[in-house]
Parts: sequence; structure tokens; C-alpha cells
Amino acid sequence: MSNVTEIFGSLVFNDGVMRQRLPKDTYRALKRTIDEGRSLDRSVANVVASAMKDWAVEKGATHFTHWFQPMTGITAEKHDSFISPTAEGGVIMEFSGKELIKGEPDASSFPSGGLRATFEARGYTAWDPTSYAFIKDGTLCIPTAFCSYSGEALDKKTPLMRSMEVLNREAVRVLRLFGNGDVKRVVTTMGPEQEYFLVDKALWKRRKDLIYCGRTLFGAKPPKGQELEDHYFGAIRPRVSAYMKELDEELWKLGILAKTKHNEVAPAQHELAPIFTTTNVAADHNQLTMEIMKKVADRHGLVCLLHEKPFAGVNGSGKHNNWSLLTDTGTNLLEPGDSPAENAQFLLFLVAVIKAVDEYQDLLRLSVASAGNDHRLGANEAPPAIVSMFLGDELTAVLKAIETGAPYNGSGAAEMKVGVHVLPRFPKDTTDRNRTSPFAFTGNRFEFRMPGSTQSISGPNIVLNTIVAEELSLFADELEGAEDFETALNELIRRTLREHNRIVFNGDNYSDAWVEEAKRRGLLNLRSAAEALPYFVSDKNIALFTKHKVFSEKELRARCDIMLENYSKVVHIEGLTMLEMARRDILPGVLEYVKALADTAAAKKAVLPGDAAGVESALMERLSALAACLARRADALESALMAGKGAEDAAGEARYTRNHVFTAMQELRAVADEMETLTAAKYWPYPTYGELLFSV
Repeated sequence: MSNVTEIFGSLVFNDGVMRQRLPKDTYRALKRTIDEGRSLDRSVANVVASAMKDWAVEKGATHFTHWFQPMTGITAEKHDSFISPTAEGGVIMEFSGKELIKGEPDASSFPSGGLRATFEARGYTAWDPTSYAFIKDGTLCIPTAFCSYSGEALDKKTPLMRSMEVLNREAVRVLRLFGNGDVKRVVTTMGPEQEYFLVDKALWKRRKDLIYCGRTLFGAKPPKGQELEDHYFGAIRPRVSAYMKELDEELWKLGILAKTKHNEVAPAQHELAPIFTTTNVAADHNQLTMEIMKKVADRHGLVCLLHEKPFAGVNGSGKHNNWSLLTDTGTNLLEPGDSPAENAQFLLFLVAVIKAVDEYQDLLRLSVASAGNDHRLGANEAPPAIVSMFLGDELTAVLKAIETGAPYNGSGAAEMKVGVHVLPRFPKDTTDRNRTSPFAFTGNRFEFRMPGSTQSISGPNIVLNTIVAEELSLFADELEGAEDFETALNELIRRTLREHNRIVFNGDNYSDAWVEEAKRRGLLNLRSAAEALPYFVSDKNIALFTKHKVFSEKELRARCDIMLENYSKVVHIEGLTMLEMARRDILPGVLEYVKALADTAAAKKAVLPGDAAGVESALMERLSALAACLARRADALESALMAGKGAEDAAGEARYTRNHVFTAMQELRAVADEMETLTAAKYWPYPTYGELLFSV
């Protein structure tokens, strides 16, 4: 590998490249667009496009693409070459400002939730200058937003950027109340930790469930799993180490701040974590990270599995969403600060988050809802489906003292007021971490631990940004009209804590006692995506998103239908895959083994007296009974799959899928997994869990 500082960002049209290649006036105009959100003049775009093309061609690029993030959850790209014909029959390489600013992909073939009909194909991609262009596979990739001909957002980036603008506006309003006139912009920052599995590609090719579904639909528990806790942070094996080394290099070339890598809890499981950056850039980088992970794995004879639960019985994979608020002057608004005024400011932003999480727990839950994540949430390696917050014992005690006006024992007997003197000495790590909490304060940020490993982080952050912006908006409305700001601020914080402290829980989120306690507190327990997703279009949530223009009601209803349909489609594909595996592979393999047992039994009986074939007979009887049961349960699953097609709407189909199809799948799997434990290895048609988890 070359020097890291030399290769980092070498495939990115970043600020350093722009400063070097653009005329000063053009560079300043583009920076104003990036930093202040100003519109970009077409003449400036032409200059930027020409410089971008020259740089890309020098790097070996021949094509460009508007790289966007439709509602599929992955990225999309349509490649056009730079070539333009000349009168002499040759070509020149050209790229205009018009081509940079706007593209026109087909909008009817992507999920639209009814926003687009098949015959309404026109859609537009619009350049996002806040996320740098980059080169991938010989193509200049231009990060863009994606919308319909009539203006509705058809992607994940557009509403994310809308939510960031709303939060910026309301956060600046609040900062002005504290006399902070220097801050012009507040952004959210993100550092998404990415968990994944690596398996041998040759074994992967022999598993239809991994190929079609990304997870194993059958598989008996191996003799060894993660019980010895020896894989977590263990020495990285050479083959995996070589993969991680190349992965780092490829990500660094794209300007992605890959920082930490290690073995995770389950065998064959690993994690990569980046340094924090602005949320929309972090979202772009995470989509790229998942794509590059898979490509690099292929070059090493491996397959990277990003499913939330590729193997039953061992740790699943999440994507921890580390969220914070940063001003353009470099202040983290979730740091307590060094003065009473900064304390008060910190407390107001903190209670805004507390109130937001309590009032919109349904939105946070549905923002991570998917068929894959249903297998992980609450499975003792991820938070449960109940949303709550962890603040730590000391901060909780400080807030309790403020709420009640009681003395705070941690710093004398002084009555706690908003501008408390104790907070400047409040260190980040005064309490242990709580890895069972869905939403934990970790010193200067919140770690939202519920997102699944495959999903785009845009969805959870759209929700986080919007719900916090709403509370800041309400706070600003109240405080801007106050006669005595300090008194009004103190009362606002105390009232908010009294009304919303039910969402704070510092204990074990895995315990049955917490489930009962959460129910008493009135917290939601939405165990599946089918239960959670319809909350997207509740009156309360429609009012929230339309008020701040993050989504129109039409866009909301479309997204709700898309996510519900995706849930049903994923489970339906898994059900069909199970049927094919059970009927065409597992059942024939087991019956062949039964025949071999019968042949062995007959041969033994012919030469040995008495009950010489007792073992074979007992095993044949057991496997024959299981085979009959497998056939019946396969028929039941097929019937469930067929019956589900008559649902009236997407929500009804999702409920039916969860209650009937998913249940039938679990019942079929239970029989097959028992059969695996009784069938000779040479007759079992698929690599086992033991082979998959310990092959690399």
C-alpha cells in the first residue's frame, strides 16, 4: 500500500482538488453553495463540470453517472460516456454544466408507492454539491437527489437533506436565545458502525437461501457457536486480515474515514467503524462502504453477508447510529460546556431530545423496521423493540434534581437550577455503558442502536432530525415570547423532564421485568415491522412531517406502502425459497439416506441373526416420520403463501404475512433442522452452520 495520506481521497473531487483546479471566483461561488446552501449559477456549473471531467479523465474515467439512492435501499446509477462526435468522424470528451446539474433516469421502474404509474416514466436527478463526486470502476459518480416529474421525492437523500435544513433552522433559533450570534449553521453528524459476516464463496454458492435471501433459512446449531466468547476482539485470521487491509485501502481512496476494524461476537462476524462526518455525507459513505465490502470480498474468494440475522442462534448484525449536533463554529451542542450559560444550552438541547424520543417513539421504531431486523431486535444481541433512553446514573441524578428542585448530592446541597455549576465538571464517562439500550447518551452524542446492518441510515436520521427540530421549534416559540428568559427556561426544562421522564431507563432492556415496566409506563412494544410501519401515516406523524415540509402527505403514504410491500415481498421470497430447498433438496437427500439405511438393514438381517438392524430401523422410522411432517408443513407454507395474495391493502398483507406465512416458515424449519442432526453428512445437501461459520 502507498502512503495512506497520499491515497486518501485520491479518487474524490474534494475541496483540495477544487481549490487547485477551479478559478478563484468559481471556487468561492461553489463554496457558498456548499456551506450556505445558495443556488448555483449555470455558468459556474459549466466551469465546474469541465474541470471535473478533465480530472476524471486523467484518473482513467470514461463515463459519468448520477449516483442516487432510490427507495430500494441500495444505490442506482446510469452510465453515460463523455464522448461527443466531431465533424471529422472522431470524438472529443465533453461534460456540460447541464449534465452535471440534472439527469433523467426512468422513474417508473423504481419503488414509488403509487407516485408514478408505469406509463409515467420521467424522473430527475439533481446534483448534491455538498457530497463530493468520486470515481468508481472508471466512472465519475455524482451524488444526486432523485425526484419525480411532478416534484415528489423518490429517494432517501432528498428528505434527509430537508430534515437537516429544518433542524438547522430551529437549532439556530434556539442558539440566538442564548445570545449566540456567531453560529450560522448547525449540522447533524454521524458515525455509523457497520457489522457484517464473511463466509467462503464456494460454500455460499451451495446455499440457495444465502444466494436468494442473504440469510440461512435452514440450519441446525453447530456444536460450537459464540458460547466461549473467544471471537470478540480476537486475533484476526490472515484471510480476513488481507480482506480488511484491501477494504481500508479502497475506502480511503474514496475519502471514506474507515477507522476501526475488529472481530465481532459471533464466529465469522466483524465490524468496521468510521470517523464522524456530516450526516448526508455519512449516509453516502455508508452506502458506498456496503458496496465496496461485497466487491472486495469477492476478490478474496469470500462473500460479505450484510443481513441482520444470517445465522440463527448467534449474534446478528446492526448499524449503530451515532448522532450529534455540531455548529459551524465547532461546538458540539451535546457537550455540557464550561460555563453556566453553556450548561443551560446543553440542558435545553438534551431535554428536546428526551421529549422527541418519548413523543415519537413510534417513528423511531418504524424507522428501523424491516423483515430482516425483525429477527434481530430483542434477540439478546440487539435492543428490544421497546424504545427507551439511557442517560447514565449521574446525568439522570442531575436531571432529577433539576426536575424536583432538590439538592444534588454529587456536588453539595445547592438547589439545582438551569445554570448549574456542577455540569462543567461533568465528565463523559461517569457511568458504565448500557449495550441493551436502544438510544443511549454516550458522553457527547446519542447512539441509536436499533438500525439494521443492511438499511440506509437516511431513514433513522430523517426521523431523528425532524422530531428534534419539532421540539426545538416549540421551545423557541415559547421562549421567544418570555418576559424573563431565565425563569421561563428553568420552568420549561423542569416541566419537560416531569412530563417525559418515563422514556428514561438505565437498567437491563433484555429483562422480562422491563417489558412489564414499559407497559406500565405506557411505552409502545411494536414487535414486528408489520405492527410498526402503519404508524408512519398516523395523524400525529403526518402533521409533523408536513409542518416541516420533510415529507408531503402523499410522499408519506407512498413510503409507508413501499416499506409494507417490501416486508411482504421479502418474506414471500424467503417462503418460496424454503419450499424449493425442502422439496427439491432436503427431502430427496433424506429419503436417499433412508434408502441407504434400508439397504444396510436388509444386508445385516440376511447375515446376522436376531434384531441386527435395530439402529437402522429406529433411525429409518424417525426420519420417515419427519419426512412426512416436512412434506405436510411444506404444503401448509405453500397454502399460506397463496392465501396471502388476497389482502385488501399493503398493511393487511403485511399483517397476514407476519401472522401466517412467517409462522409456517418457522414450523417448516424446525422439522428440517431436526432432520439435519439425524442425516449422514454425505446426504445432507447444504454446507452446515459449522462449515459456514468456521470456514474463513
